[in-house]
Amino acid sequence: MAGAAHAGVATGSAEYEEVLRCLSSLIKQKVRADTGNRGNQWELMSKYLQILELEEPIARLKVVHVAGTKGKGSTCTFAESILRSCGFRTGLFTSPHLIDVRERFRLDGLDISEEKFIMYFWWCWNKLKAKTGDDIPMPAYFRFLALLAFKIFSDEQVDVAVLEVGLGGKYDATNVVKAPIVCGISSLGYDHMEILGNTLGEIAREKAGILKKGIPAYTVPQPSEAMSVLKQRASELGVSIRVVPPLDPRQLEDQPLGLHGEHQYVNAGLAVALANTWLERQGHLDRIHVKDHGTLPDQFIKGLSIACLHGRAQIVPDPQVKSEYKDTSCPLVFYLDGAHSPESMEICAKWFTHVTEKDITQPGSLEKPHSSNNCKKILLFNCMSVRDPQRLLPRLLDTCSQKGLHFDQALFVPNQSQYTKLGSHASPPSGRDQIDLSWQLSLQTVWENLLHGEKGLNGPSSSETSLVFESLPSAIKWLRETSQENQSTSCQVLVTGSLHLVGDVLRLIKT
Repeated sequence: MAGAAHAGVATGSAEYEEVLRCLSSLIKQKVRADTGNRGNQWELMSKYLQILELEEPIARLKVVHVAGTKGKGSTCTFAESILRSCGFRTGLFTSPHLIDVRERFRLDGLDISEEKFIMYFWWCWNKLKAKTGDDIPMPAYFRFLALLAFKIFSDEQVDVAVLEVGLGGKYDATNVVKAPIVCGISSLGYDHMEILGNTLGEIAREKAGILKKGIPAYTVPQPSEAMSVLKQRASELGVSIRVVPPLDPRQLEDQPLGLHGEHQYVNAGLAVALANTWLERQGHLDRIHVKDHGTLPDQFIKGLSIACLHGRAQIVPDPQVKSEYKDTSCPLVFYLDGAHSPESMEICAKWFTHVTEKDITQPGSLEKPHSSNNCKKILLFNCMSVRDPQRLLPRLLDTCSQKGLHFDQALFVPNQSQYTKLGSHASPPSGRDQIDLSWQLSLQTVWENLLHGEKGLNGPSSSETSLVFESLPSAIKWLRETSQENQSTSCQVLVTGSLHLVGDVLRLIKT
């Protein structure tokens, strides 16, 4: 596929495994809601930059910096693709990764090679190890990755570095950039509230921490509480934050966006504004030809149409389940979206109902939805324990119900990556007694309570409508066996609630 981001699968060399083991050692085993996470020892970032001699290289980078709750990764992906299509050498730093940590670092649209990743990793690791200790600890996981990104992009001499904020903005590791070329803030909503605050205003204040004096800034239409905070912070800095409307599809000259879903027109509109401002401020507007009839320049259209970001509105037929019937589509298809906030759950539900609507029965078959056309809708779900399933699952279920879609079953699983860390050969614990499923059981309880509220107390038993599996591989195995045994019924599986879960599913079904 054009714009595909993977430059070859990692070979899993012994040295690469050692790199992943070292990286895993930086993951702090503390609850994310610990208040110490908020701006925790922020002053250490400047010391790390000094150790790695990165202050000057970072100052020379031509950065597009993007924060937000929803859509910041998509916005960054669109912006990078546009500028690459204009002929520039690009660097893109996003998070999290889904299968391989190298996904976070793209050069010219491709994941950094294993060879280069290893080289830059050891350069940073060895310098930091030599200069850190009791007074200056090794940087935490994400901070190390951000430092590594700055090293990679500066040494690779990219023309533009597009940086997605990891969490918040003000105290994010990417915010050591003092003078980006342009800043953007994507859609804001309720997420990471245990760290960023309980109101949209508090969350917006953290995101607005990336705004800089004299640097152009853009955002998308926001709730009034969030917008007022963004405008207030911009005013304090003496900059104007411009609100960008969603992209008009007619500007694309009948080309589809590379990232699917109606909400992507919001992200694409912001990306166009960021890329255009970057070109203008760098004196490169001569690279594009502005058309008279209101459509976008050809390079912008190309960039938007080839953009690729895995795990967002992605459809993957299971390659291991083959249909016995000629000219029949795959009996097991995964619909993957890493939605993990109430707002993104609603967007995910709208996307899933839209792309599967041809399989939904007409109103009137409420007792057995989908039975007439032999298509089962299954939810495969997990979310982090810091998130509130009472805010996520109702939004998903209600939106699907409004569109006439009802899940036949819901499966709740722990993320595989909570055991595997970063190493590609690690495996879940072998003993059943080591696996704590209390969180998955609580998710099932929330789901069943929602269903009984929807259908009345005489609804189907939980064994019919939901299951808890002790591991993700066992859930995938069950889905495959169910699909293979009853090929007259196809299974459409929505995987959502966690980008980590989405990545784990992709890893399992593609191996």
